[in-house]
Amino acid sequence: MIPLFAANFLGRMTGGMAPLGITLFLRSHDHGFGFIGLVLAVYQLSSATGGPLLGRAVDRFGQVPVLCGSALGAAAGYVLLVGSGGDNRQAALAAVMLAGLLAPPLEPCLRSLWPNVLAKPELVATAYALDASLQEIIFIVGPLLIVLAGELAGQGTALLLTAVLMLLGTAAYALPHRAVRAWRGLPHQPDWAGPLRSTVLRRFVLAMVGVGVGLGALNIGTVAYEEHVGQPGLSGVLLGTFAGSSLVGGLVYGVVRWRIAPAGRLPWLMSGSSLGFALMISVPRPALALVLTAAAGLFLSPVMACGFSLISEHVPNGTATEAFAWMATAVTAGNALGAYLAGLAVQQGGLRAVFVLPVVAALAAALVALTLGRAARGGPRLPEPRPVSEAVR
Repeated sequence: MIPLFAANFLGRMTGGMAPLGITLFLRSHDHGFGFIGLVLAVYQLSSATGGPLLGRAVDRFGQVPVLCGSALGAAAGYVLLVGSGGDNRQAALAAVMLAGLLAPPLEPCLRSLWPNVLAKPELVATAYALDASLQEIIFIVGPLLIVLAGELAGQGTALLLTAVLMLLGTAAYALPHRAVRAWRGLPHQPDWAGPLRSTVLRRFVLAMVGVGVGLGALNIGTVAYEEHVGQPGLSGVLLGTFAGSSLVGGLVYGVVRWRIAPAGRLPWLMSGSSLGFALMISVPRPALALVLTAAAGLFLSPVMACGFSLISEHVPNGTATEAFAWMATAVTAGNALGAYLAGLAVQQGGLRAVFVLPVVAALAAALVALTLGRAARGGPRLPEPRPVSEAVR
């Protein structure tokens, strides 16, 4: 399973590289934070739109054709962005829209694959926790790779590296592994709402939008903070610290024997990160900023792992990939909103204003998560809808 993990994570490195890479590429061409926030919002919203559509296609047609086709299209978007030279705003918006819309759904594909390759339910739960923890490596290594590649070869080359790693990882995951090639979604009666028929999923998706807002604000806020203190490369270090702390939090979460159901844990986990963000409003010195960023990141992986378990227990059969894609879409949509609002906040209210956003977003997400308990007690799964002819009889 290690090669499967490694290949999937290599392809997913785009998630840790692209937002910062796009930001630094456009800043190197003297674009303001307002426009950069708009570009990141378009990129994230495109990814949020494409994720469930590609997830539904995977549930219907399998993983390999959807992953390979979408990876090629997304790579073309990054090439178009670099080819535009960063000077043509319309071309930049079109490029990030293409790259986001066709971002290969590697995360939901891996998570829907585990029940097929792991025989015991407890092993599947362990795989979810391990996935949530190890994915933070993407957000540790990704920003550092962008900063390093940008320093050595320029910001355009850094974005092209993002596309290359995505293509290599997707191919290494989709083509050599028999389990991936053979995977098919469980038979089910098609329904236009898909997994969103689940009340639990709908509420959980709304709560995860708040998590995404905090992450989007952090991407902009770290670059603005870097410029404020005059330390080039600090944004990548801060984002890497946040992700490293999240990895530690996820590993701790995975070894704890929880007596509280996932729906009961989630509000506490979502509210935990707000304290670190709240203290960042004071714009501390870099050393303290690293500590506070780590404190905020400690709860991210536990939130994600808890969400994976919640989804696996409360969505209709045959909709797993799309359901996991909706989780990613919620985070991505929130990320887009957070990036856009953070760009405006930097311009209109200064650096302090940008760190207010993740505090408010985390608390709002926790409030929505409080409503999950009653919905979860309604039953673990929805029955598959019967065909019309059967229902009439």
